[in-house]
Amino acid sequence: MGALTGSPWIYAVVALSVLLDVLLPVLPSGVLVIAAATAAAGTTTVTATAGEATRQVPSLLVLVLSAATASVLGDFLAYRLAWRGGERLDRAIARSRRLTTAQARLGAALSRGGGALVVIARFAPAGRSVVSLGAGAAHRRAKDFLPWSALAGVAWAGYSVGLGYFGGQWLGATWLGTAVSVLALFLAGALAALVVRRPARIPEAVPAGVPAGL
Repeated sequence: MGALTGSPWIYAVVALSVLLDVLLPVLPSGVLVIAAATAAAGTTTVTATAGEATRQVPSLLVLVLSAATASVLGDFLAYRLAWRGGERLDRAIARSRRLTTAQARLGAALSRGGGALVVIARFAPAGRSVVSLGAGAAHRRAKDFLPWSALAGVAWAGYSVGLGYFGGQWLGATWLGTAVSVLALFLAGALAALVVRRPARIPEAVPAGVPAGL
């Protein structure tokens, strides 16, 4: 990371990690984003002290754009794979209570014109994978899913970069600054996981012949 954070290659590494972790949630994409932002904070401090006006690598804005773009592309990749998955994927989802519940909640949220669940799930461990695969498997319309995916990607990328940058500013570009920022990211993920796993209220069925609302 020390060599990469001073090179434009850091953007490619971050983007590739974020792109693929929708299918491989074990990839440390969030840690990479935070580490790069922490390094940028340290470099900016040194440069400001020295009175120099050189271009910083990585740039915080480019880092956010790289992570957010890769997040949306990864979501769309998982969405299309699940869309084409056919009966085998449907059976796999049916065997998982977590996937089945997430699929039902996502469908209800999108049908009401709201997709806050997509944004919240982006912060939860593996939540992005569950939501993207669930949307594709349920054949939700791309125009209902992708705008919320884009908002989720920008929110997650901005939050992660902000954590790394301000952690580096306050605690220095050291392992301590990175560790505190990563801990804050994990705490946000734990909170998001609680919201996503909260049981959804399912309206009771109205008996045939009884007007709705009675």
